[in-house]
Amino acid sequence: MKSPERSTSKTVYNHLKDEKSPYLIQHATNPVDWYPWGEEAFEKTRNEDKPVFLSIGYSTCHWCHVMAHESFENHEVAALLNNVFVAVKVDREERPDIDGIYMTACQIMTGTGGWPLTIIMTPDKKPFFAGTYFPRESGFGAIGLKDLILNVQDIWNDNRAEALNSGDQIFKALQDVSKTRKGEYLDEKVLEKTYDELSKVFDDDNGGFGDFQKFPTPHNLMFLLRYWKRTGNKHALYMVTKTLDSMAMGGIYDHLGFGFHRYSVDKYWLVPHFEKMLYDQALIALIYTETFQATGKAKYKKIAEEIFQYVIRDMKSPEGAFYSAEDADSEGVEGKFYVWTAKEINEILDDDEVEFVSVVYDVKDEGNFNDGYSQTSKNNILNMKHDINELKDILKLSRSEIEDKIDTVRDKLYKEREKRIHPHKDDKILTDWNGLIIASLSKASQVFNEKKYSDASKDAADFILNKLLSRDRLMHRYRDGDAGITGNLDDYSFMIWGLLELYNAIFDIKYLNAAIKLNDILLKYFWDVDEFGFYFTAADGEKVLIREKKIYDSATPSGNSVEMLNLIQIARLTENPELEAMAVDMETSFSENIKRVPIGYTYFLTAVDFKVGPSFEIVIVGKTGAPDTLNMLNNLNQHYIPNKVIIFKDTDNPGDVDKIAEFLKLKGNIDGMATAYVCAAGCCKIPTTDVDEMLKLLDVR
Repeated sequence: MKSPERSTSKTVYNHLKDEKSPYLIQHATNPVDWYPWGEEAFEKTRNEDKPVFLSIGYSTCHWCHVMAHESFENHEVAALLNNVFVAVKVDREERPDIDGIYMTACQIMTGTGGWPLTIIMTPDKKPFFAGTYFPRESGFGAIGLKDLILNVQDIWNDNRAEALNSGDQIFKALQDVSKTRKGEYLDEKVLEKTYDELSKVFDDDNGGFGDFQKFPTPHNLMFLLRYWKRTGNKHALYMVTKTLDSMAMGGIYDHLGFGFHRYSVDKYWLVPHFEKMLYDQALIALIYTETFQATGKAKYKKIAEEIFQYVIRDMKSPEGAFYSAEDADSEGVEGKFYVWTAKEINEILDDDEVEFVSVVYDVKDEGNFNDGYSQTSKNNILNMKHDINELKDILKLSRSEIEDKIDTVRDKLYKEREKRIHPHKDDKILTDWNGLIIASLSKASQVFNEKKYSDASKDAADFILNKLLSRDRLMHRYRDGDAGITGNLDDYSFMIWGLLELYNAIFDIKYLNAAIKLNDILLKYFWDVDEFGFYFTAADGEKVLIREKKIYDSATPSGNSVEMLNLIQIARLTENPELEAMAVDMETSFSENIKRVPIGYTYFLTAVDFKVGPSFEIVIVGKTGAPDTLNMLNNLNQHYIPNKVIIFKDTDNPGDVDKIAEFLKLKGNIDGMATAYVCAAGCCKIPTTDVDEMLKLLDVR
């Protein structure tokens, strides 16, 4: 972000100077007298009888940067804001509890939302005006920030009752939205309905859902993959593979440095919003991994491995955990780091390579997209119009020749791109997003039989457990040596998910015990004993305007969706039927909302799919590292069996595992050989040492 102009050479800071958030630090030298969210700001609003100007964003947000440059670095606008309001800045990634409340308010008031989120509210935190990005000056039928400030000043001074009444009405609406409406249990019918609704909005030509902007939304694909497993419905699998193929070929994928951008602004997956978010990498890599497991097609494994290459290379901290995001902008222009002119490519590659790249990556002299800045930019977003089989016919080369040449030109272009000014990296470490990447890396370690992924996952998990678990509480954010902000539902549920997958990858009982411990804390402080489900914030946490209970699966699955599946899995692992009963209670608490619009809750429905069954509890008893043990575990991981839990009992050291559940004490191996115990639907099968028999019991097709 540009440094604001100052009338003296000495840098002047506002109240954000000592914050840890990269986003808040970006605004610490604004002439706007920003305060962080906290009692100091709200005491000032009461003492000075001013409304609050709340601005919420994050450090890699393109339009947040635009509004900052246009308005918050402008002394005239800053003087107006400082005169009329107490200005408060919030990093939505640090405080998703605050962001969630006021984003819901914005959606109620305007029908839409996004960042930067602009909220004007009373000193008691009730919003009476909401919007997103505002230009500095009014024009083209849209109000500018300067006029908005003056209008609010008039309302606050001359018609305050209207503002206060509006705030009360929005507060009541927020209370109503946060209520759950109990219903019946969910069954296969809702799974069928969800499949039907996804089919109706599926884009047959381009993959993905809808006919405008395209978001990856991996949990939709996870649901469809499980629906295919349940029913054998080939179209469900086609929707998954078509979408993943289109994404991997599109401009939303970084073909040089790997990893996915946040979403595509068009239906073709061509022009991305160029941010790279850790949670996207985690969830997208997970669905590519599962799809490889389901189909056996190496191209899905390849994309997952490339995503992990990017994450481990560019997003891993020296301490072992993972940073949050990379910006869309560099040098003040969105996507500048990633796009190419044909002239630039001509100067880097040999003549035959230039021709090759123009075919493989759709590079044109006139550019291949309208960048929105200039009609004559001639920029290209690298993307693939043809798959390998089509390229073989066009280029008259073999698959191996094409792949080798792609590697060569990709390496040249990547090295040249590395010389450019890089986008800003948000280097804060978030517990919830690290939980997702731990889960994803651990799953890949299982499926690909690749230790480097479980090692990376273990490093991150150890960092979180050592640095962000304080007594009996998780912290949400770590940066610059400081662990802060009380953990929310997503922090616990996502970390539990990650730890369960890490246990399945390396069978170190430490991580299963850590998952169980975090689950106990979550139940103690977040569970709604009357209406069921989990609140987003702890019972003894900061009192915010509304204590939300989130269920909608948006860019990431909701904490409630993830935790329902966690509860079922831990219940099966520990022989604790009370936990499974709580999961069923959650189901009834949210079922009316889900039945109305089931495609908004697809990850929750993966938990329902697990509950409906068939699902399996598997105990493998054998010697750690023995060939027969490894063969049994590898066969389990090679096949797509999503609805299962596994416990491994080492015959040389069974003690710690036996403490997890009473039934494990009775499990031994047969004739000194690795032995599988398979249970399903309350019935345990005869144990077997034969891998084929084990797979038969698991209904592997």
